[in-house]
Amino acid sequence: MKRSFTLSLALSIISTITFAQKDKDKIIADLDAKKDHYKEIAKELWTNPELGYLEENSSALLQSELEKEGFTIKKGVAGIPTAFTATYGSGSPVIGVLGEFDALPGMSQDAVPFRKPRVVDAPGQACGHHLFGTGSMAAAIAAKDYLKESGKSGTIRFYGTPAEEGGSGKVYMVRAGLFDDVDAVVSWHAGDKNASNPSTNLATISGKFRFTGQSSHAAMAPELGRSALDGVEGMNDLVNMLREHTTEPTRIHYVITKGGDAPNIVPKEAEVYYVIRHSNRKEVKAVWDRVVKAAEGAAIGTETEMTYEIIGGTYEKLPNEPLSKIMHDNMTLVGGVSYSAEDLEFAKEIQKSLGAPKPIESAGEIQPMEFTYGKASADTGDVSWNAPTAAVNTATWVPGTPAHSWQAVAAGGTDIGFKGMMVAAKTIALSAMDLFKNPKLLEAVKADFQKRRGPGFTYEALLGDREPALDYRKN
Repeated sequence: MKRSFTLSLALSIISTITFAQKDKDKIIADLDAKKDHYKEIAKELWTNPELGYLEENSSALLQSELEKEGFTIKKGVAGIPTAFTATYGSGSPVIGVLGEFDALPGMSQDAVPFRKPRVVDAPGQACGHHLFGTGSMAAAIAAKDYLKESGKSGTIRFYGTPAEEGGSGKVYMVRAGLFDDVDAVVSWHAGDKNASNPSTNLATISGKFRFTGQSSHAAMAPELGRSALDGVEGMNDLVNMLREHTTEPTRIHYVITKGGDAPNIVPKEAEVYYVIRHSNRKEVKAVWDRVVKAAEGAAIGTETEMTYEIIGGTYEKLPNEPLSKIMHDNMTLVGGVSYSAEDLEFAKEIQKSLGAPKPIESAGEIQPMEFTYGKASADTGDVSWNAPTAAVNTATWVPGTPAHSWQAVAAGGTDIGFKGMMVAAKTIALSAMDLFKNPKLLEAVKADFQKRRGPGFTYEALLGDREPALDYRKN
């Protein structure tokens, strides 16, 4: 009897694994069947890039596609016209999928392996968000199809998240409670390799400092003027002295966004845009306070007035090892990006412009899972402190390509980018399926989340209670 029971159990396990593999094979096949359609959508977002909080067409296109697939759309969430959620199903677990779509200013580029702006000084998808939004949408639809066909309980929710590039769009969505009922979040980002790593990055606060002085003729009556530009430059000098007295890995960046209108007029108005980063959000706040003091001191010294506005603020990312492992295993099953002869020719040409190219064949490889410390920042960090979150990178760019480069825009408009997007879509959809099917996996994900976050955590947005900075990209 014992032997018979053991054999029966073994057969049951084999049967379960076989059915699970069939489910995964079907998801992959369904996504492959729709890849040309998703390529068209991504190309539309690439061809018509829109800046943060101005992504009206991009947001509307994704919403339309999801609505056709039976998702319930909530528009203009968190006080942001281009933010939305798209939900399908009911009950637990609730699995969230993030989708970005904003572009970067001044990064217009044609899909060619040499510098050629499509429209001079226009925006471009230099961080691959056209692929991000479309690929995540494809994954959410595939997960919806699985729920519908399997009859399983569960909810898949796509988050249309605008203005990641400096606008902190997800922070307002977190603050509005849109992630309060989510059990886990699966996401991805464009990149130059295929990897699923539990990782952290840098928290950040950004803001604009505006100085107001008194205009005057710079030659005939300079003594009557009070230069707002002097206030900005005085602030910058003080902050640059401050760099010596900050902890690692503090990063301070700034650009002067308004410096005056003509050199023979003492500038009445001037503005500087700052970003502060650190691996710990508490240190970010401390450095930010010191930068404000530098601005106040500069205003006193130049007899100008100063006001400032916090534009954005994001937490450092909270890693989740079990969720990263689920995504790593599924990415390994999916495989990397396979180059055609045309892709290979493009890659070889574009690598001539890269300072540190990597082996082209690495686009087809899945990197080993390892803990990583990122040097960038993203509003996904706030999501990760409110729900277990993990993300993968896929090789949508030629190996060795940095983000925010014309080379990234170029590859993102070719089959190289679209193939990497589909690797991500399959990985996310399969991972969502695993979470719907196996409650024990979700238990491990939640346990890791609670352990890393610690007891007594209370979320407080670094950007305070300000309204979304909807005009931060407007001229």
